[in-house]
Amino acid sequence: MTRHARIRKPSPAAAFWRDDALPFIEARAVEDGRQLCYARHSHDTFSIGAITGGESTYINREVHLRICAGTVVLMNPGDVHACNPIDGLPWSYVMLYVDAGWLASLQQALGLSGGPCFQPLNSIMSLDRELHAGVVRLYGILTDRSVAAQGKQEAATAFFTRMLQTLGTLSEPHGDAHDKLERAAAFIQEHCAEALKISDICTAAELSPSYLIRAFKRLYGMTPHAFLLNQRVQLARLLLKQGLPLAEVALASGFADQAHFQRAFKQLLAATPGQYRG
Repeated sequence: MTRHARIRKPSPAAAFWRDDALPFIEARAVEDGRQLCYARHSHDTFSIGAITGGESTYINREVHLRICAGTVVLMNPGDVHACNPIDGLPWSYVMLYVDAGWLASLQQALGLSGGPCFQPLNSIMSLDRELHAGVVRLYGILTDRSVAAQGKQEAATAFFTRMLQTLGTLSEPHGDAHDKLERAAAFIQEHCAEALKISDICTAAELSPSYLIRAFKRLYGMTPHAFLLNQRVQLARLLLKQGLPLAEVALASGFADQAHFQRAFKQLLAATPGQYRG
């Protein structure tokens, strides 16, 4: 482990892992999911998780499932999702959050993509035992203090190479309306730290307010306002990794005050900003 690798344990329920030598990947383990509840949210990373015990709900856009130990969940960047306990029953899991650009480079190297952007996968879950074991094994390697950064990177590359070669990618035709909604989402992402109005988003996307609100939620699973809050929280994650003071992160992420920042962050990530930063 490098001098900058660390496992952060804010509570018995969750542990975060990051390593400055491997900035393209982050990991989290939850031993007792009864303590954590998530609002619907999305990441700009690719996320893959292995359910290691118990059962939970799994929402990914319009799909609602009950999943159990042995299941692998997969979330493309931007997929609105949530996993939560069922009737107070225990469940546990490990998650890996992977930079989309790093995965896109791997797709190109494998000849699976013709462009520089990550090609989304068409699977949102899998019951493949080997894939499940691979996620758990990679988490163990990443958090093992005796494994050097090079060994961890090689293990990550090997695992995601197999994953990309095994799972297919999406190929969706986009119409003009779809492209305008993507333009709206990109505008929100770019200006999330600003005091955005719905009229600003409509102007950028060339859509009426009524159509934007209705169609945006149908496509992304959340309203433009909820999407904006989610993007602010994702920006805050990046700033927290840099060790900035919480008050400075709240302001730089577009939140009106630190209390609002704390509430939104915990609602989406089931951890406080301080717990996440460590």
